[in-house]
Amino acid sequence: MRVVTTAQPLDVQPTPLALLLLGREADPKSERGVDCPGDLPAPSDPDLVERARAAKAKLGDKVFVLGHHYQRDEVIEFADVTGDSFKLARDAAARPDAEYIVFCGVHFMAESADILTGDDQQVVLPDLAAGCSMADMATAEQVAECWDVLTEAGVAEQVVPVSYMNSSADIKAFTGKHGGTICTSSNAKRALEWAFGQGDPATTKVLFLPDQHLGRNTAVRDMGLSLDDCVVYNPHKPNGGLTAEELRAAKMILWRGHCSVHGRFSLDSVNDVRARIPGVNVLVHPECKHEVVAAADYVGSTEYIIKALEAAPAGSKWAIGTELNLVRRLANRFAAEDKEIVFLDKTVCFCSTMNRIDLPHLVWTLESLADGKVVNRIRVDEETERFAKLALERMLALP
Repeated sequence: MRVVTTAQPLDVQPTPLALLLLGREADPKSERGVDCPGDLPAPSDPDLVERARAAKAKLGDKVFVLGHHYQRDEVIEFADVTGDSFKLARDAAARPDAEYIVFCGVHFMAESADILTGDDQQVVLPDLAAGCSMADMATAEQVAECWDVLTEAGVAEQVVPVSYMNSSADIKAFTGKHGGTICTSSNAKRALEWAFGQGDPATTKVLFLPDQHLGRNTAVRDMGLSLDDCVVYNPHKPNGGLTAEELRAAKMILWRGHCSVHGRFSLDSVNDVRARIPGVNVLVHPECKHEVVAAADYVGSTEYIIKALEAAPAGSKWAIGTELNLVRRLANRFAAEDKEIVFLDKTVCFCSTMNRIDLPHLVWTLESLADGKVVNRIRVDEETERFAKLALERMLALP
């Protein structure tokens, strides 16, 4: 039997791809700013574009296609409107004559559209596997257990839940039942101000679901609270990993959730891009970690990011901390204005769940609808819809 020791290495050389996957090697092509070696494949069927056009034309005004900013270009091409999740849901509600709402986004977005649209409208998600890792980090059972923990600690009556738009219909309904509101990354500060105003400002607390980073950044950066005012509730630990005393002392009870894309950016990313690109402006989404937001030049929602780049002077340089599809689209859009736009991190990635909505799924959806067959309909039950809508209406009433 042959024995292999460290003094006698195997005569096997790892391939460049293997080294890349193991994190032991870099591909210079991945550092071009908005491109990566694992680029998305082209549609498998060369006539998919024509088939999508034909099916959409056949449906006419019966279909309204929504495209989230993080979708692939091949999908955005067929969107009637583009935007963030809440804008798209409201756009759908503003089109009561559309029989079918095709939501090119993720599951919680389609749920919100179903809640806000009429009973005679049918919301369709081209791929039911298009979920959201952040939304999945808070289940109805976990949140109910959290409320029990708050009750046992004697603070539940002082807690107002504020849930991010990026949450399931169940979580929105929980929020509505318990006197809370929904927020977006654009109006999170107004939502927190409203929540703290629902009781004695000295004792009122907020349970922020499900993104800890947006909650922390809004509370500390925008409202002047301290990091010590914030505690993180971990649903995978007994009592959330917190003592009753910690819950009583906290102002912000942050759910331990995050965005898998925005959570990847680090302080090293910011420092590295500043070293590589002198004079660069760092612009990040508030779902990024607190240290990243603190080190950035500008912080704002997806719509804020787009408007900031629209207003940016020619020749300016920008490193953007948000999803790659949008960053690449903006880089291409403003290239003619000599605006240099790169992805904040060297190792680029797409939102894997957003990218489940591809052209083949969209074509299948549109052709099915054109043939009179409704596929992948998203329905929210009546009770969940009632309380979720209550929470959304509180948000819409915010000053």
